[in-house]
Amino acid sequence: MQLTLRLNPKGLRRWHVALAETLARRPGTQVSVEWNPGGASLPAAVPLLFALERLVYGLPADDTRSAEPVEFARFGATSEQPDLVLDFTPGIPNSDTAGGPRTWRVAFDGVADEAAALAALMQSRTPVVALRDGATGAVVVSGHPGTETAGIVRLAYRDLLARTRMLIVAALDGGAARIDAHAQASPLDTSMVARFAAKSLARAAVRRLYLLCYNAPHWRVGWRFVDGADVIDLRAHPESGWRDLADDRRRFYADPFPIERDGRLFVFVEDFAHALGYGVISAVEFGAAGPSGVPRPVLDTGSHLSYPFVFEHQGAVWMVPESVATGTVDLYRADAFPDRWVKQATLLTGIEASDATLLEHDGRWWMFATVRGGGAFSDALHIWSAPELLGPWSAHRGNPVLVDIATARPAGRVVRRNGRLIRPFQDCTAGYGAALGLAEITRLDDAGFAQQVETVLRPGPEWPGRRLHTLNRAGRLECIDGSATARRF
Repeated sequence: MQLTLRLNPKGLRRWHVALAETLARRPGTQVSVEWNPGGASLPAAVPLLFALERLVYGLPADDTRSAEPVEFARFGATSEQPDLVLDFTPGIPNSDTAGGPRTWRVAFDGVADEAAALAALMQSRTPVVALRDGATGAVVVSGHPGTETAGIVRLAYRDLLARTRMLIVAALDGGAARIDAHAQASPLDTSMVARFAAKSLARAAVRRLYLLCYNAPHWRVGWRFVDGADVIDLRAHPESGWRDLADDRRRFYADPFPIERDGRLFVFVEDFAHALGYGVISAVEFGAAGPSGVPRPVLDTGSHLSYPFVFEHQGAVWMVPESVATGTVDLYRADAFPDRWVKQATLLTGIEASDATLLEHDGRWWMFATVRGGGAFSDALHIWSAPELLGPWSAHRGNPVLVDIATARPAGRVVRRNGRLIRPFQDCTAGYGAALGLAEITRLDDAGFAQQVETVLRPGPEWPGRRLHTLNRAGRLECIDGSATARRF
């Protein structure tokens, strides 16, 4: 494939260089650059804000920094007509002349201009990103990226650009991720930049004061015994509310996964001691009156573990904890349940995968997880499948099958209910783990994935706080988790 990047030499950033280098590594792809100096410049306040944030927050250089045309020297112009032009200059889809090369334009909130992306970030939201056919305006791929650093526009922009790059590569590889989300683009001007800078610095000051007084983040686990309908049936919080799994405020518990084994109920959790600085996996048995004691550590690898996805298969108990810090997805088997675990296999390597969730369906194993890929942790859903639990695991041809900060990240086991597959997900639009959703998986095969969102649950009177994060059930025991506060003194 002969691929041409159409760029404005006055609006270059390192992410354009990184994209060109990534595309040039694709087998059979020749990359060239075409210069188009059109389009208005960004307000001068934007680079000043980037410089201020770098100074205040001690940020390293990243792909948001400016680049020079000389950095594209290896991607010279070509005399051949390209098979495809990726156009990053301002323009209107459905305006390309007939007979020219096929063109895709990158649009943010419907506008092919990075100013629209920055304007959205300065309104404390992320834009919808779409790759559109330049002649017809048809959407090739689209997504709603997220960020864990909405208050720092330079980092949020870095996350957005990384996910835009992922969408472009997926489109070239035949992926077809799309979402039905739209937003109205806003103009970017100096006053908007100034307002954002003032609010951002104020938030940073408040945040630092808060951290002097409180351990943060601090999560809590809620539990209840189910005698009637559960949350998946209710599509709401139970009127009875939830009881908290007590902690000592020097640690928090999160990501509860209950499991019933030989007539006994256990709950596995992320156990994060603030003084230690990383999480281990702990377990506690539940009796008729609730937890029998406090969670005790059962798996500590020396690096952060969370989301202890625990399940039974062929008479054994298995666990796939999140282990982003090691860049792997590992499978453990209970050698002496629930206290001793041995690593059985590494299912995936060289990947920052969050909340790996396994499902055995139609004679095949499936794994769902969000993949960082240089951007946010919670917005890009990838799927793998395998003929057996131990593999080999193969990436779905459509990865990422979904880019959406509102519905991508897993939030617990997929549940079979009345012949349907119900998938809990995290809605991180208002921040990580802010809400919990339920979606029916309507397609899951080697060629595609689709889901239909049915419910989004938020904290409220039955579950006070600002977060609602995970949903799991085993036997009569149903668990969720969310945020809490923990004073340092």
